[in-house]
Amino acid sequence: MNELRYYSNTMQVRPVILSGGAGTRLWPLSRATYPKQLMPLLSEESLLQATARRVAPAHGFLPPFVVCNAEHRFMVAEQLRSIEVAPEAILLEPLARNTAPAAAAAALAAEAIDPESVLLLLPSDHHVADPESFRAAIATALPAALAGFLVTFGITPNKPETGYGYIRLGADLEEAPGCRRVARFVEKPDLPTARAYLTAGDHVWNGGMVLFQARRLIEELEHYEPAMLAAVRASLGAAERDLDFTRLNEPEFAKAISKSIDYAVLERTAMAAVVPCDMGWSDVGSWDSLWEAADKDAEGNAIIGDVVAVGVRDSYLRAESRLLAVQGLTGVVAVETPDAVLVLARDKAQDLRSIVAALDQKGRHEHLRHRKVFRPWGSYEQVDAGDRFQVKRLIVRPGGKLSLQRHAQRAEHWVVVRGIARVTRDGQLFDLVANQSAYIPLGAAHRLENPGEEPLHIIEVQSGGYLGEDDIVRLEDVYGRR
Repeated sequence: MNELRYYSNTMQVRPVILSGGAGTRLWPLSRATYPKQLMPLLSEESLLQATARRVAPAHGFLPPFVVCNAEHRFMVAEQLRSIEVAPEAILLEPLARNTAPAAAAAALAAEAIDPESVLLLLPSDHHVADPESFRAAIATALPAALAGFLVTFGITPNKPETGYGYIRLGADLEEAPGCRRVARFVEKPDLPTARAYLTAGDHVWNGGMVLFQARRLIEELEHYEPAMLAAVRASLGAAERDLDFTRLNEPEFAKAISKSIDYAVLERTAMAAVVPCDMGWSDVGSWDSLWEAADKDAEGNAIIGDVVAVGVRDSYLRAESRLLAVQGLTGVVAVETPDAVLVLARDKAQDLRSIVAALDQKGRHEHLRHRKVFRPWGSYEQVDAGDRFQVKRLIVRPGGKLSLQRHAQRAEHWVVVRGIARVTRDGQLFDLVANQSAYIPLGAAHRLENPGEEPLHIIEVQSGGYLGEDDIVRLEDVYGRR
């Protein structure tokens, strides 16, 4: 097995896993509150979990920094815990500011631990089919990073792709065999240009991964983006500890300009290098790229879930909750979820953001959240809704505890389906078992928790003039939510 090789007794690489994206190009599966990196798209593990496994301490890496959206923090922490990856820190972004501020926060935090830290910046939502080649490429890049270069990883193209940025290969680096200088970064080209790049063989896809010394990135940001660096430094300095998370200060972080690390540093520095490599990489950035990365049958179809396909070729077919039947089509994407169905031509998959934008303009919510919503205590799913009522199914994990809360505009009725429910209601504390129920009047201070060893299943009936999730006043919360 190709493991990470070290070039001194003290030098190790610390991964920085970025998990802030919304993945709108994989709607309706990926949504703002449950984006693609948290989903098991290509295996039983999520893309985030697969990323963390590739750079686990078992392969010679230090524990990672994870930078994520504050709203996703509990799902991120739980997914890492379930694969026994203990991060050095989980930094919470109070708002989206692209990859440069996120990388800056990690670099400043790492430098405080070890001034000689070497960081590997990784998107959490990419797929790598050949992890050994991935780790071999990092080993090749490490001498260049130690020499002060910011090293990217250029994926050898196998087709004229117009959806990726490119890197033009420059001269060999004498101090780092296998590394090249970056001659130029190229925006997403048109098809004739992409074909010319493929024929010439002097361009590689920009894989979005970067290896660098923390202090070198800080130096480059000090030169090119001093205001951004100052804002992130102030935000980290005023950060608050929130359970197992480090919550960056929002007013200070908001002062940082939103910019990618490519635009902020890599396209401007004279110290950009690239390792050409072939690791079976995909950014899983569209349904078409997901089809390419997925296992396919003899007709070229990637089929997931309860699907019947007749006379269908070269298509991605996915059913999440019921039968999906497709006949007589070629090169399509058909994805079924409990509250939305998508059908489009595979070659139009890059244009999906227009649908998400249309949903937003219409004031709909399907682009934001699924019918099933995950919370640190478990999950809830809408079962039915109508005028002045809503029915949900709640699943509370063992030991899970909802916040002590009250509602100004709705009452609730809880019916236990399975498990033991411990209910707090205006100072009363009592337990319920299957087929028992409790009524929570409007304005009552209440809490639901699961003291048992099995998941608790509850049917919740809400009634009132307003049933939105923002009608909650949290009086006490063990998860530190505000």
